[in-house]
Amino acid sequence: MLPPPCKPVNNFLHHLNFKIMVQADIPQLSGECNTWRETLRQYRDEFTKDKSHLQHVASQPLSKDQLQQVEHLHNQFHIQLINIHDLKQAIKAHDRNLSLEVAVHEGSLSKDTLTNHESLLEQYQSLGKTLQELREEFSGFLDKAQ
Repeated sequence: MLPPPCKPVNNFLHHLNFKIMVQADIPQLSGECNTWRETLRQYRDEFTKDKSHLQHVASQPLSKDQLQQVEHLHNQFHIQLINIHDLKQAIKAHDRNLSLEVAVHEGSLSKDTLTNHESLLEQYQSLGKTLQELREEFSGFLDKAQ
């Protein structure tokens, strides 16, 4: 008679701290990173020009309310330019990590790396929405100020 089959011990693999590796379309992920960074560069250029344009508009006679809007928009441009830079750098580091991890693990990525990619996508989309709102706010201000 055969002995009963052994029951797997669920905690065994957990304690070994294995990283789950997955196959991924690395060129696609890297291409997404490049696309995101290029779009962020375009945003940076646009908002740098808008910030300069705002400074030009601020040199004209404006009401107290308009001056408050100028200050608000100036602060928003400054903050969003920092956000663009920080996200662009995070994406750049992630893209480098993709290449490194693929080389080390023979074409596979850790689940953490894929999760990071998804998180960066969410941050990119959220920032894009915020930048679009700022774009619309600035356009509305210009319409009223001129």
